[in-house]
Amino acid sequence: MNQTTAGQKGQVVRGIGLFGGVLLVLNGMIGAGIFALPPAVVARAGVLSPWLFLAAGVLIITVVLTFAELSSYFRISGGPALYATKAFGPLTGFSTGWIYFVSRAASIAANCHVMAIFLGALLPWFDTDIGHSVVVVVVVSALTLVNVLGIKGGVRALSFFTFFKLIPLLIMILLGLQTVSPDVLFPENMPTIDDLGGTMLLLIYAFLGFEQVLIPAGETANPRKTIPNALVITMITTGILYFLIVLVYVSVIASADPGTTLVDVGRKLAGPVGAIVITLTAIFSIAGNLSSTMLAAPRLTQSLADHRLLPQWFGRISEKYASPANSIVFLGGIAMVLGLSGSFVLLAIATSLTRLIIYFICIAALPVIKAKADPEAIERAYKIKGGYTIPLLAAGICLWMISHTSADSWKLTGVLFVVGLAFFWLEQLRIKRQNAA
Repeated sequence: MNQTTAGQKGQVVRGIGLFGGVLLVLNGMIGAGIFALPPAVVARAGVLSPWLFLAAGVLIITVVLTFAELSSYFRISGGPALYATKAFGPLTGFSTGWIYFVSRAASIAANCHVMAIFLGALLPWFDTDIGHSVVVVVVVSALTLVNVLGIKGGVRALSFFTFFKLIPLLIMILLGLQTVSPDVLFPENMPTIDDLGGTMLLLIYAFLGFEQVLIPAGETANPRKTIPNALVITMITTGILYFLIVLVYVSVIASADPGTTLVDVGRKLAGPVGAIVITLTAIFSIAGNLSSTMLAAPRLTQSLADHRLLPQWFGRISEKYASPANSIVFLGGIAMVLGLSGSFVLLAIATSLTRLIIYFICIAALPVIKAKADPEAIERAYKIKGGYTIPLLAAGICLWMISHTSADSWKLTGVLFVVGLAFFWLEQLRIKRQNAA
């Protein structure tokens, strides 16, 4: 990890280097999904599934490259909310940031419950109502504390979870590649895919989450280089990793039984020990995803407060730990309430749609940001070849995926948008009263 700069009183430390950035992207994308997604995809696409994962990676990398260029114009925290604010004004920026923040809080709550299910495979008590509640309280409290203590603690937690997530998966791949035959790698009989659009939407979902590295740009060393490099390196690595995991899955598991997961692959390759190891890997994977979200999302409300779109309480930096402690505690509190109440389920339905809308808004922001930038900023920026060809492709892909989302997702997103507007106007009213006093 790169050297960090010294923190001044009440200021954050630029403690995220390229290694930390890669960990943020990696853990943002690889969570619980890869342990449950292969059977659903194989049931639709059969032996073509590994290649479709690569195709999905190629599609989504157009979005990633667009974000890589967009992020290189900024050195401060905020990510999508910051980009939308600079391009389209405070109302769009706040709405973008708030919807994303709420979806991230719901994601933390949902993943805590998924972790409890996997823990239940080792000790059934965890997969009870009280077991789920205990997991939510303990996991959210621990992650909140670690991140309040500073950005370095959050990155160290990511390093720990990433190691125990990737090593068993890599071992599984090495053992499983011995079972791969030419017929599996290059199938002669191509299966018919009835719902290609729905299948690709399912595949692309596995690549969402990369944007988390954009939010703490203000705590990133040399963000104009670190963030684009972290995005591109990790997207390529993750695409190859997914391809190999699903290739092994197709080779080892003969049928596409919806109840079959990577835990069953571990059992077939290494017996009961293999099943236990993959179960623990799933737990560490989810923990890494949770840790990544807990590190990145509070920087969003901090940025909104810095731009006077939320009360200044959210933007206060701990003098002792140089972290946005109030925003971290707020996220932990919201996630815990959602997790304990169960209301996170409704919020999770719209998570994919809100992310796609945010992606589209940010892609649309790129030409506006470039037009407003000074020549020096344009010269320093990360540049993708082909002008606006790749951003236009990325925008089209987002619109295509949005068209496949359900009406329920649209309804819930609308509710979240109205809630965001209410918070925005309340803060603007407070500012007007303060100025008039």
